[in-house]
Amino acid sequence: MPLRAVPYTGGNVKKSGELGKMFDIPVLDHSPSSAPPSNPNSKQQPQLLQPSRFSSSSQPNSGSMRSGSNSGPIRKSSGTMPLQPTGLITSGPLSSGPSRSEQLGQAGQSGAVSGKAGYGPAVTSLGEGVGFGFRLSKAVVWMVMVVVAMGLLVGAFLMVAIKKVVVLGAVGALVGPMGLGLVWNCIWGRKGLFGFVKRYPDAELRGAVDGQYIKVTGVVTCGSIPLESSYQREPRCVYVSTELYEYKGWGGKSANSKQRCFSWGCKHSEKFVADFYISDFQSGLRALVKAGYGSKVAPMIKPATVLDVTKENRDSFPSLLRWLAERNLSNDDCIMRLKEGCIKEGSTVSVMGVVRRHDNVLMIVPPSEPISTGCQWSRCLLPTYVEGLILTCDDTQNDDVVPV
Repeated sequence: MPLRAVPYTGGNVKKSGELGKMFDIPVLDHSPSSAPPSNPNSKQQPQLLQPSRFSSSSQPNSGSMRSGSNSGPIRKSSGTMPLQPTGLITSGPLSSGPSRSEQLGQAGQSGAVSGKAGYGPAVTSLGEGVGFGFRLSKAVVWMVMVVVAMGLLVGAFLMVAIKKVVVLGAVGALVGPMGLGLVWNCIWGRKGLFGFVKRYPDAELRGAVDGQYIKVTGVVTCGSIPLESSYQREPRCVYVSTELYEYKGWGGKSANSKQRCFSWGCKHSEKFVADFYISDFQSGLRALVKAGYGSKVAPMIKPATVLDVTKENRDSFPSLLRWLAERNLSNDDCIMRLKEGCIKEGSTVSVMGVVRRHDNVLMIVPPSEPISTGCQWSRCLLPTYVEGLILTCDDTQNDDVVPV
């Protein structure tokens, strides 16, 4: 059967009937050329002026045929509707936010900027480290403080009255272990938190209930905005961090207000994380991890040392000098160390968060309340808590990732 060639639309979606129906675009054309002829019985009706509104069943090859003799001149139309960039993640923040097209537009614009704080609101900029602390009820804290104060007062009174130091020593024997326990928790509290996360059992996404706090281990996949590390330019990452440290000796200025002498201090830090997908090893299901749009995230990723800069080898790293100049960082003669950490696409990652099911979409979101580890009596550790999503990654698999 002979087939009619579809007129060339010049890239205007509204002038292509079937393509407009695919995108739910009403096909309206008020131009004189698309109006029907006044005389329907006329045999001189030009084919070029008829709009393409034939069904796909009658024109199976109409989308791919373009006749050179019948296509006509290419016309530039001011009403061309640009298509938004597509991606894996099309949802915005959990609360009311921009529409789907606005989010995809932001993703397409911010995805071109990598390694800088120009990703946009879809990417979360993190602080220096994981925020955690000890969690005890106020009643217990006040009771301990009152007992310690009363013990010291009674011991001092008895020492003055009886004039023996043995009483004050007995009181000190009771108060001393409390102080040692507090120092012990300050030193080993972070390692105890890492151990708690490592020992937490994995759960299956298939049987997860809405609102349940779980730990999921699987392979990660980038979302609409893949990240790139700042210095080494590692592509296709879901989490990146770049930290610049300076060593302070006896003299010299400090990198930050908390730096002490003969120690390393963080001078500059860049940490970003975006929404990504994780495929569960247990059930094979894939869930969307809502780590972007300002979500609270606690990454437990150990960065690797990239450069060790001294006064002697400073000039042998021109890329570092450019990196410092781009961020308006001073190039002093002090000893510097650059560290970078990232989670590449295809890496095995463990995520701890709350399950949410919305419109047949399985998500893992940050918990609304801080998560406590509970008392670890075998390690003499008090209950510690951490806020937000917890991300962990095996340190030995930075180069061994699954191609996705």
